Amino acid sequence: MKFLDQAKIYIRSGNGGAGSVSFRREKFIPNGGPDGGDGGKGGDVWIEAVEGLNTLIDYRYQQHFKARTGEHGKGRQMHGANAEDVVLRVPVGTEVLDEDQEEVIVDLDEAGKRFLLARGGNGGWGNTRFKGPVNQAPTFALPGQEGEERWIWLRLKLIADAGLVGLPNAGKSTFLAASSAAKPKIADYPFTTLTPNLGVIDLGPEQRFVLADIPGLIEGASEGLGLGTKFLGHVERTKVLIHLIDGTQDNPVEAYKVIRRELETYGREHGVDLADRPEIVAINKIDALDADTRKSLKQKIKRASGQTPHMISGVSGEGVRELLFAAFETISGKAPHGEDDTPAASGGYNPWDNA
Repeated sequence: MKFLDQAKIYIRSGNGGAGSVSFRREKFIPNGGPDGGDGGKGGDVWIEAVEGLNTLIDYRYQQHFKARTGEHGKGRQMHGANAEDVVLRVPVGTEVLDEDQEEVIVDLDEAGKRFLLARGGNGGWGNTRFKGPVNQAPTFALPGQEGEERWIWLRLKLIADAGLVGLPNAGKSTFLAASSAAKPKIADYPFTTLTPNLGVIDLGPEQRFVLADIPGLIEGASEGLGLGTKFLGHVERTKVLIHLIDGTQDNPVEAYKVIRRELETYGREHGVDLADRPEIVAINKIDALDADTRKSLKQKIKRASGQTPHMISGVSGEGVRELLFAAFETISGKAPHGEDDTPAASGGYNPWDNA
């Protein structure tokens, strides 16, 4: 299934049914009086967050959603039936914005959360409603109210506890595939990952979190270069960023600074604290580095980032478990295991046990 995280759609609620103009016509009752019924209510348009969805692709092929008009009233004071509601089902984490994308109408960040986008029109009154001592035989009724219509934007921000960021070919997809059951595309060329991927990291019975692999950023992404900052919205909800740096590239320190600048620019433009989000820095592909290079690179990244980076290899698994537990500790706000409860003894999934 293709991934789509943004869609523009048109919605319209139903009109109310018209009231009826009717009079009793029964044998032996020459002056039966008015008996026109009211019209039914038009259908509402709702939006609901449901589990099991992770894309807005359905809204690429259908952009117009219209609820039906309520049934008109009938004689014998019969009320017209209310029209059925239209319910738009979207993935958890979907935001609804107005047409100019300036105002967030609702953020569907929990499964089962519903919101009324457009209310159906009320049904019109039949002529029975207007009878009285002055006008005992009204010959008019009210039409139903008009429904509401509008264009809206749907924008999906994946719900993940941690987000992977880094330049293209930093090894993010390899890291995700090795530490979870996700199967992202992996190749030795830039921009292999074109859509975000999610993986569940299972470290133990109560030590799980969701990790999002965000397509690689490049310098100038905030100006539209490469994939731009199109997918950075998916890490806005994360509690921690895992910043992977390719230790085999020519200038790893500059690579770290490039990503930090893009995060800061995105944060300023979108009003989020992405650059201030807790960050765990890791130097990847250390299996291709000798001991001296590892030590030198570790010191350089420490000076640039202000923290001691993790040294990992997504291929061999070296240092990866320690990085995952550090991420879990940041997410949960507590240590994932005690001194006597090591990761190997916790009973959690270890993807490198059979390596």
